[in-house]
Amino acid sequence: MKVLLTGAGGQLGRCLQDRRPADWRLLAADHKTLDITDVQAVSRRVKQFQPQLIINAAAYTNVDQAESDRERAYAVNEHGARYLAQAARHAGARLIHISTDYVFDGEGLRPYVETDPVNPLNVYGRSKLAGEQAVLQECAEQPNVADHAQSGAAPRQPRPDAPSFIVLRTAWLYSEYGRNFVKAIVAGALQGQELNVVNDQIGAPTYAGNLAQAIIQIGRMPDLPGGVYHYSGSVALTRYEFARKVLDALGEAQRLGDSSEAFRFTPIVSGQHSVAASRPKYSVLDNGKIQKLGVKEGDGVDVCLRRMVAALLRG
Repeated sequence: MKVLLTGAGGQLGRCLQDRRPADWRLLAADHKTLDITDVQAVSRRVKQFQPQLIINAAAYTNVDQAESDRERAYAVNEHGARYLAQAARHAGARLIHISTDYVFDGEGLRPYVETDPVNPLNVYGRSKLAGEQAVLQECAEQPNVADHAQSGAAPRQPRPDAPSFIVLRTAWLYSEYGRNFVKAIVAGALQGQELNVVNDQIGAPTYAGNLAQAIIQIGRMPDLPGGVYHYSGSVALTRYEFARKVLDALGEAQRLGDSSEAFRFTPIVSGQHSVAASRPKYSVLDNGKIQKLGVKEGDGVDVCLRRMVAALLRG
């Protein structure tokens, strides 16, 4: 199968390349080799390669910087997604587009299902929501983004004759690659820093390797109906609780014993942490829909962290 991967240099892109199936002919494009905000470049690349599946792992992910860089965030997260969806439709290719838990406002009290109302709190979340709608609009008539954000209307089903376009929301990605929360905690601890971590934001940390395996499974399911799906880790944690697990893994790897004794870290509330963008207080995703279709969960957070931290220490 011919597969075009965008965002190949990011966490998910790198993990997908590590796990590439033998029967995939993969064209892995990072932002230097394919600017998805250039509609002509996207169209030309898809026409040349003629993929059967496009995985859009490209995204503007700097949540705080997006507040002052709105134009670029929307260029990548909305317009780039639209251009890829248009090119996929013209080529008759399937599309898996990666989105985020940050389309929700965090006022919920239970894990979010795909049809729950959306109401992003920041530019990043709004631009990713716009990208979701741009993708789905290529398969079926959709309400506009503003109406969808206000009403929480469930996305309509794609046309029966349209290629299968999947919007796959995930959350709190971490891996050995790029910049992420786990690597920041490990680096700070090894440098002897006192770590202040918010304890009032709850999510489900997702190992990018597990997400990559889920995407590969989805890629092997040509009859999977198009639409929105959730895939994230299965354990809900506060940022502080997640940091503690990271430090437990680090302490175990270094044989230091109790992480609370070996490292200095303190729980704080969001108001004590100065950032440009608001975050949802609760953004746990419900994976039930996609699990019922046979997509596997992957290893748990403790196993993934032990493996990842050991790899980081090995360099």
